[in-house]
Amino acid sequence: MNTNITTEVIDQDRREFLGAAAMGIVVAGAASLLPSPLAAAPTADVIRPFRVDVPEEQLVDLRRRVLATRWPDRETVSDASQGVQFATTQKLARYWATEYDWRKVEARLNALPQFITEIDGVDIHFIHVRSKHEDALPLIVTHGWPGSIIEQLKIIEPLTNPTSHGGSAADAFHVVIPSLPGHGFSGKPTVPGWTPVTIARAWATLMQRLGYMKYVAQGGDWGNAVSEVMALQRPPGLLGIHTNMAATVPANISKALAFHEAPPTGLTTEERKAWDQLADFYGKGIGYALEMSNRPQTLYGIADSPVGLAAWMIDHDIRSYKLIARVFDGETEGLTRDDILDNVTLYWLTNTAVSSARLYWDTTQISTGGGFFDVRGVKIPVAVSAFPDEIYQAPRSWANRAYPNLIHYNKLEKGGHFAAWEQPQVFSAELRAAFRPLRQTQ
Repeated sequence: MNTNITTEVIDQDRREFLGAAAMGIVVAGAASLLPSPLAAAPTADVIRPFRVDVPEEQLVDLRRRVLATRWPDRETVSDASQGVQFATTQKLARYWATEYDWRKVEARLNALPQFITEIDGVDIHFIHVRSKHEDALPLIVTHGWPGSIIEQLKIIEPLTNPTSHGGSAADAFHVVIPSLPGHGFSGKPTVPGWTPVTIARAWATLMQRLGYMKYVAQGGDWGNAVSEVMALQRPPGLLGIHTNMAATVPANISKALAFHEAPPTGLTTEERKAWDQLADFYGKGIGYALEMSNRPQTLYGIADSPVGLAAWMIDHDIRSYKLIARVFDGETEGLTRDDILDNVTLYWLTNTAVSSARLYWDTTQISTGGGFFDVRGVKIPVAVSAFPDEIYQAPRSWANRAYPNLIHYNKLEKGGHFAAWEQPQVFSAELRAAFRPLRQTQ
């Protein structure tokens, strides 16, 4: 990709990212871990095997840093209104320093086929698991922030081997799970310009490079933005997309939220719930996105302090935070302590706290209005799974208007922002149902 972002490129990317939506501010590499043979300069289009092998001294240093945390005073309130609570963070740190074992998730990752391929000057890491079922449908799944490939590990087996997980051979998928540029084991861009627009093009290149002539895409958080932009770009072979964080907010709702106006009259009960969730998020929960959109390089603290990084990551949205706090209080609810720390530790070991944050900054450069959840004008088939504890649960009425080719909508009873991670069986069943109408077009 070019080393300079020209006005023409920005304008083109802006059009592709926002689609038909009103313009608005979007706020919403691990070279040291590579075995030496893989660190050699790659040849274009080559797909290289990848294996995680973290030096023990990095894990020793991590534990040392956690134990040496300089703690602030306890919050002056009895709830989470001031942020991630002292007691929760101390429980997390204690477990991280004394009981947590990175080698367990490292072994899980190394049991999967992992690869690196260079696209537009950046190494892209991905997991690629082919189903044993011959007619499996290729699927590319994109994570968001503060997520990673760790989010999707639990859905690989149910999707690729459905006959052992309540499905039929006709439900099988070949699964591709890439790490976003600047995240996890993918390379870190050294120039600006990696946005959902450029990532969407890269994902189309990846699927073509893997030999998939027809496929579907899935995503939540930034993964939704990437999947919807892929749908707008319409690369050859893309049959449809599925989202668990749909962009369906009507223009009048988005405008009222942006200007702190009262909700429009005539909202249904379902629409009013979505309004309340969005108003709470934009009013109280979006501070992390504002900082990363405006000044990502300032976040030296989360690159230097493991506990600082963990607190920053688990404060993504209030319902996810409350679930995580309950987990560290000893409750079993979707995620485990290891799940949470597997993800945070991946960010720490790959030193991607700041490089991942730049996705927010880069994307603001191509947007001058509207919001992350605004309708983009996707025309190809779309499936929506609306989880109750997402940032907002997309109403069916909004989804019908946002996606004229809506092939599946389901309002779930349990699950939140990290749906594949929290509710993998439900999530896998949703993907099977969502894409059944498209399988005959393979």
